[in-house]
Amino acid sequence: MDKNEVLEHLRNAKKAHLKWLQRARALISNIPVEKDAIPVDYTECMFGQWFYSDGQEIALMPGMDCVAEIGKKHQELHDEYIKIFKIYFGDADKSFFSKLFNLRKKVSETEQDIARRYYDNLKDISDELLKRIEKLERRISALPQTAFDRD
Repeated sequence: MDKNEVLEHLRNAKKAHLKWLQRARALISNIPVEKDAIPVDYTECMFGQWFYSDGQEIALMPGMDCVAEIGKKHQELHDEYIKIFKIYFGDADKSFFSKLFNLRKKVSETEQDIARRYYDNLKDISDELLKRIEKLERRISALPQTAFDRD
């Protein structure tokens, strides 16, 4: 494992998270967003794909307890997003026609207000997640390359 590669992959995963968050913001702002553009499952988003593959190698390194914190916060983030998803796309029990054309359901003003509050929570969770990612980035940067060399 190369330290610079690890840092680059971590930074790319962080950028992917920020794009995911922007799409969630667009959704609650009534900008058309494809249902699949904002993965609901925490293992399917770009950040989750990195975290549950390469990120787990980092977790095995000494002093990287913050990786577990990142995992918990990331799951919490997606748990909050599910609430927004259900407002805009409904449950999985939609009609065949709606699923075929990936249609959003009609959302009332009240539902939009609720979604905005969920988004505020989502943003707070994201800010906490980003702080933990930055902490991880600092820890990785402080390590010598030899900590990444495999035997």
